[in-house]
Amino acid sequence: MKLSRRSFLAATLASAAPPSRAWASDWATIAAEAKGQTVYFNAWAGSETINAYIAWAGEELSRLHGVTLNHVKITDTAEVVKRVRDEVSAGKQSGSVDLVWINGENFRTMKDEKLLFGPFAESLPNFALVDVDGKPTTRVDFAEPTDGFESPWGMAQFTFFGDGAKVGEPPASMMEFLALAKHNPGGLTYTAPPDFYGTTFLKQVLAETAPDTSAFAKPITAEGFAPFAAAMNAFLDELHPHLWREGKQLPPSEAQITQMVADGELLVGLTFNPNEPANLVMAGTMPQTTIAWQHAKGMIGNTHFVAIPVNAQAKAAAQLTANFLLSPEAQARKADLKVWGDPTVLAVSKLPAGEAALFSSGKVPGSVIRPAPAVPEPHASWVPLIEANWLSRYGKG
Repeated sequence: MKLSRRSFLAATLASAAPPSRAWASDWATIAAEAKGQTVYFNAWAGSETINAYIAWAGEELSRLHGVTLNHVKITDTAEVVKRVRDEVSAGKQSGSVDLVWINGENFRTMKDEKLLFGPFAESLPNFALVDVDGKPTTRVDFAEPTDGFESPWGMAQFTFFGDGAKVGEPPASMMEFLALAKHNPGGLTYTAPPDFYGTTFLKQVLAETAPDTSAFAKPITAEGFAPFAAAMNAFLDELHPHLWREGKQLPPSEAQITQMVADGELLVGLTFNPNEPANLVMAGTMPQTTIAWQHAKGMIGNTHFVAIPVNAQAKAAAQLTANFLLSPEAQARKADLKVWGDPTVLAVSKLPAGEAALFSSGKVPGSVIRPAPAVPEPHASWVPLIEANWLSRYGKG
């Protein structure tokens, strides 16, 4: 994908007209102050494709704005939270972290402990391009309102995939998933919780069997969880006998399920990146007839973000970096299957034609055939109850 080389600042101001002259002046001041600053971006480094993308972003920021992006490669964001907490407690005004890739409990902790700079996110010029209506998780992080303290960067959503020549018409709900399992004994499964994918599968079941999903946004007690557990267990009790090894044993990882689908041992795989099936086709792991799908009423999804610690040394350059990561150029490159394949947070259909054209509009083998709305993650208090219920009922083999 060939990306535009136009001036970043001109692009942001043209694509997202500022609400007031004073605000535009403020952004110009931020952009001027950012020049010459170094942003220490603490981000997970477990993927070479992601590392390469961050390196590209650094080259662009340097070329366009004289900002240096230093990728501090981490394995656990919780360690960054602890480091910022220790620095703030020690009164260190110029911290070692300028920008952090974050979401979920780590964000909640930093927000609760007032370890974040802001609110800044919705003042970024490119935030006007974010699909806040179609992707509500861009403003809510695991049931915690972002309140402008983190800027959306990419999307993730639960997705199923398989060889369309074998699957036929894919299921559009968990009840249809059950019907598919009954017609293909041993051909479907999910990972054993507390593996992330297994727990997400249970969240999806919960979302489709719950008497009232509005409760997901609030803390839950064991007593309050009981009716939700009953509905979920009734579904799982009917499903398990038709799963791989009759549900008495579940694979330990998503990677193993993917390999079993590729080998023909299983019919359906699962992922939390809607673009992964297309990547598998491109890599030759899955056939050209591969399809990916989501359930009609929505699939569990979330957004990953970047945030700025309260004691960041380069706050201006960190904001400029967050804004660049939201630009159509940067988002399109990130979404490119050959680069990363991380879904965009932007409302592509609302972009000017030239910018929308940066995003691939054609379907490739393995693309999601019917994208569904994102169902926000339940409040963090639900997770231990979901997992404990499963372990006590199904985890003994």
